[in-house]
Amino acid sequence: MAGIQRRTVLAAVGGTVAAGGAVGSGLMGSGTAHAAQSAAVPAPAKAHSGPHEAKVRSLLARMTVEEKLGQLQQLPWSYNTGPGGAETKDVEDAARKGRLGSVLSIFGARSSNALQRIAVEESRLGIPLLFGLDVIHGFWTTFPIPLAQAASFDPEVSKRDGEVSAKEARSNGVHWTFAPMMDVTHEPRWGRIAESCGEDPHLTSAFAAAKVHGYQGKNAGELDAKDRLAACAKHFVAYGGAEGGRDYNTVDVSESRLRNFYLPPFKAALDAGVATVMASFNTIGGVPAHGNTHTLTEILKGEWGFDGMVVSDWTGVQELIAHGFAEDGADAARLTLNAGVDMEMTSTNLVAHGKQLLKSGRIKADRLDEAVSRILRLKFALGLFAHPYVEESAEITEPSKQARAAARETGARSMVLLKNEDDTLPLSASASSIAVVGPFGDSSDLLGTWVMPAAQEKFPSVKVLDAVRKAAPGAKVRYARGVDAEGKDLSGIPEAVAAAKAADVTVVVVGEPPAISGEAAARSDISLPGAQEKLIAAVAETGKPFVVVLVNGRPLTIGGWLEQAPAVLEAWHPGVEAGNAIADVLFGAVNPGGKLPATFPRSAGQIPVYYNHENTGRPYDPDNKYTSKYLDLPHGPQFAFGFGLSYTTFEVGEPRLSGSRIAAGALRKGDTVEVAVPVTNTGERAGDEVVQLYVHDRAASIAQPVRRLAGFRRVGLAAGKSRTVRFRLGAADLGFWSNDPHGEFRIEPGAIDVYVGNSSQAEAKVTLTIG
Repeated sequence: MAGIQRRTVLAAVGGTVAAGGAVGSGLMGSGTAHAAQSAAVPAPAKAHSGPHEAKVRSLLARMTVEEKLGQLQQLPWSYNTGPGGAETKDVEDAARKGRLGSVLSIFGARSSNALQRIAVEESRLGIPLLFGLDVIHGFWTTFPIPLAQAASFDPEVSKRDGEVSAKEARSNGVHWTFAPMMDVTHEPRWGRIAESCGEDPHLTSAFAAAKVHGYQGKNAGELDAKDRLAACAKHFVAYGGAEGGRDYNTVDVSESRLRNFYLPPFKAALDAGVATVMASFNTIGGVPAHGNTHTLTEILKGEWGFDGMVVSDWTGVQELIAHGFAEDGADAARLTLNAGVDMEMTSTNLVAHGKQLLKSGRIKADRLDEAVSRILRLKFALGLFAHPYVEESAEITEPSKQARAAARETGARSMVLLKNEDDTLPLSASASSIAVVGPFGDSSDLLGTWVMPAAQEKFPSVKVLDAVRKAAPGAKVRYARGVDAEGKDLSGIPEAVAAAKAADVTVVVVGEPPAISGEAAARSDISLPGAQEKLIAAVAETGKPFVVVLVNGRPLTIGGWLEQAPAVLEAWHPGVEAGNAIADVLFGAVNPGGKLPATFPRSAGQIPVYYNHENTGRPYDPDNKYTSKYLDLPHGPQFAFGFGLSYTTFEVGEPRLSGSRIAAGALRKGDTVEVAVPVTNTGERAGDEVVQLYVHDRAASIAQPVRRLAGFRRVGLAAGKSRTVRFRLGAADLGFWSNDPHGEFRIEPGAIDVYVGNSSQAEAKVTLTIG
């Protein structure tokens, strides 16, 4: 696949190059005092001259204050109640009065058209409603969870998900999806890691841009197409840093960590043209994101020039009170609008208190008009004024064969082979007998978190048991559950052992139920739930060959059973074609080529453990007690970021630079250095390798990570074939953001170690000097 080069943040800042080698953005400062928000914060001045601007201005001039405030309101819809039902009366009444801008969780051509007709045909100005839905990794066709997609190290799989999802959802009346989520995290205990792309900002940036293009297309004018959705970059910002992995929790973050770690994926999404941004639930250095002027207005709208719309998360505005940041609903409305939120999801503080806030001067008419304009621009861009209704005859009601094939291919491409002793895998399709055991071997619940209830009911995942039977039609396949997913009942283990003893090979399918990953699903213990480890141990004691398949929504602590298992395949939650995708890899129809997008710790007590950490003054030394380590654990993770095996073998050669030295001034002007590395398939079958490039700044004014990903490319090679992979390193790869409150980007002289290999533990390196 095409190489992914790091996006040059430097070029997008719009600042000036200082004599000392820094790039300044000219911000007012990072501290956002509560008192300073008592007056409205003006939006960044920007002259809008888009194709719909005259219409926006004309419509805005005709609107009453109540109608303007109504555009800032998004209300939820009941999945099972159509227009005319008691549960939706408030939504319909607001739409009829022109006091509603958006509705979330409505879908279906008939239902959405019925509600849209109320807004368009019965309200005074006929402004159409914007319909949003959580289309996270599929609509009818459920693709693997985003964390799994990131494991493919191939952003094209995420783009394909977005394209299929947009086509299905738009035909059902949906205009806007609350995705992609691009919260970088070092916390496997956090349930929403399943919805993320893992622990690396560079990898996440690539997938964020790809998913935006999948939903929206690559051109700004494509949003009004019948197969496109407006995307939403969420959650802005630093949500992945929640303390202890507990959802909605505090994040205390420095300016440099904010800019180097959490912000880059959002900038990549903006560069890709993302239409909307969602604020996050967490505080950022003590200031809740929904009231954070520094992030929402100074950085997002000011420094980056984002002219799209910012939406709150579910009741995020109301929660400013619980945070202890706002005194009451009126105060919450004031703070959030002044900070930069344009639309309030679910709670109703802006509508309830906006008129009085305007009258008292605590919010300004210009800021209200600016927020409404952003919303109207999006509605015009989506073509809702010209075509407010969806064609009911064209509604997609089930996955197509092509969509299911894409989901199956993506599922297999996302799997990571963690262990394969004695070539246990791939399995032979001519095996005479196979046992499938474990709580997920006969399960149709492998879709993962964030799946529409209707899709889960109508289109459950293909079972591993059924797929194994299909892949090995001549084999006698026996199933025994052994244990349930979360219980301690061991009574079923003897049956599973008997099945294993009677079979040539056993497939043990264990992991997490999707219900215990995702939002509000933090776990303090991330080992296999219930008695699943005891099942693996019992199968191991038979002495017969077996393979463990993991189906899960986060990195797990694998524990002592790893030594007993000859082969382990990380399958994640693979979506609607789960069983078929797993069987494709187990039987070798697909050679696994995925890599881990997040570190697998040895125990929960080791968390946080991640590859891109900063060094200490006393780095690990096995012969010195007084260095950074645990007494009761081996050093390092169980499996490192970027790790993954194959059914063939690869050799990644020594990297070569186009030049060993480059001037800092040349980098500032856009010059780059090429890194070339040969890769060879040294095995006997075709396969994929992910060539990964990491950099380490040996000495800087702020301690730098021991390594950070700066490039990757997934390469397919036939047996015995070679290829030279080329990367380019530029300013964004070799510089960093400082803790300066104005957002200073630095390119400092000194030595940069450039590592190339097939994981974050790559050893081959060359040194680049910045002069």
